Amino acid sequence: MLSKIGVFDSGLGGLVITSALIKALPQYDYLYLGDTAHLPYGDKTSGRILKYTLDSLNYLISQDCKLIIIACNTATSICLRYIQQKYIPAHAPDVKVLGVVIPTVEVALSDNCCRIGVIATQATTNSHIYQTELKKINPNISVTEIATPRLVPMIEHNCFDDMEETLRSYLAQFPKLDSLILGCTHYPLIKEYCRRLLPQTKIISQDELMGAKLADYLHRHPEIETKLSRNGQRNFCVTRKNIDSERVAQQLYPQINVAEISILQK
Repeated sequence: MLSKIGVFDSGLGGLVITSALIKALPQYDYLYLGDTAHLPYGDKTSGRILKYTLDSLNYLISQDCKLIIIACNTATSICLRYIQQKYIPAHAPDVKVLGVVIPTVEVALSDNCCRIGVIATQATTNSHIYQTELKKINPNISVTEIATPRLVPMIEHNCFDDMEETLRSYLAQFPKLDSLILGCTHYPLIKEYCRRLLPQTKIISQDELMGAKLADYLHRHPEIETKLSRNGQRNFCVTRKNIDSERVAQQLYPQINVAEISILQK
């Protein structure tokens, strides 16, 4: 039986990534799930993040998603290794689960940068996943990670009036950088602010790389690609609706309603 591509995020930031995937690969069917009931993930314990991620993963699996992308950097940093090595082999061995960190690291290192900065949630920076993965490939680079916990709530609630000032205060903490990784799937919505504030720095935004990375993955794995359905269908759901988040969703997908599902435990 043919299956959909599932995309999971802690909120609606991952819709930006989904939009990029659809633009690059419009023929496939997509199901997006944003766990807005538990947003933000960045201030949660690792145990809570794992529980919420597994709940969401199980929902997508139940909806015939055989390829699932965890668009949430926090969930990727905390959960992906366990999910790929332990959970999926035991519970859904025919499902493939991918994250966003490794593709981002590959792009960040493609220009031989020496000084890389990362902005992300508190949980992601605490995990040091970007520093670890970057230094695995190039031990000599300098990596500076800064938690930016105010940004996700501002983006989810469509509060952009003070965004530049807030970003300026965070970015001022960095030394001189060659590249800045926007290590959260919400942050493509503020990438132009970052580019204005750091005009000499390469801004690495995940919406600009994930489409090509997924296309390359499917090209290298025809055994997965041939099992994906191609009806151009898109469905979007969240675990809790709110007006501000719906406004963000409508900017990206004005023709598609976001449905609320209640199967996840609060």
